[in-house]
Amino acid sequence: MWKSKDVYYISGNTGILAKDMGKALLCQFPEISFNEELIPFIRSESQARRALDKILAQSNGRYPLVFSTLLSIKLNQIFDTPEVEFLNIIDHFLVTLEDLLEAKAIREPGTSRLLDDNSMTRRVNAIHYSIAHDDGTGTKDYDEADLIIVGVSRSGKTPVSVFIATQMGLKAANYPLVQDDLTSVRLPSELVRNKKRVVGLSTSPQMLHAFREKRYPGSTYANLATCEQELQQSDQIFLKYQIPVVFSDGRSIEETATQVAQELDLKRQPGF
Repeated sequence: MWKSKDVYYISGNTGILAKDMGKALLCQFPEISFNEELIPFIRSESQARRALDKILAQSNGRYPLVFSTLLSIKLNQIFDTPEVEFLNIIDHFLVTLEDLLEAKAIREPGTSRLLDDNSMTRRVNAIHYSIAHDDGTGTKDYDEADLIIVGVSRSGKTPVSVFIATQMGLKAANYPLVQDDLTSVRLPSELVRNKKRVVGLSTSPQMLHAFREKRYPGSTYANLATCEQELQQSDQIFLKYQIPVVFSDGRSIEETATQVAQELDLKRQPGF
């Protein structure tokens, strides 16, 4: 069994798809260390050959894995050499679809990533909104939010909000439950008014303790008993206002964000 392996993601465009699919497969082999590199925007045979030369030089005969989303048959053939372990992610499905649809694919890179002006505007607006309404900022603008994530400090609200904005095009605000909220078991009026847009985010006391301990080691804030108490108080708030709750324990940011959106029956905006 390999202890480590060089991995390259090659693409005619940004390489996001190649990297995402490759990582989804490689995470099933946690005992192996992967050295990963993305090589995007391969559009010509000369670019493909330079990329292959680089891969072979860096990998030094250790049969690197090459994940490809190149649509050009000629360019894929350049990388499909005995010196590498070549995985053509797209071609198998594309050929199958050609048979099923009785049509030929155009095989042009980047078409799935083209965004019209409206889609780009939605993305930019959602990102700006998420940044401007992070950590309880700008509560007066909550009427404009698609969703508002509420939870105790360090429960993961910010990364989930940013993911929802950048990958779904939704305006996501987030609000930290401060001590006054927790002890009074009450939410600010801006949240109560927009209760239908609110989702609670929770985690385990152990996970919360671990995150806080990294930031403020040895503090009362990071103490396990404090974490347990604050999570219990936040549960009381969610129950009082009948707010749906998503638990982030053991989930990736993407999984948590998807469930948060599902709780409010929100879908990705067109073009995302």
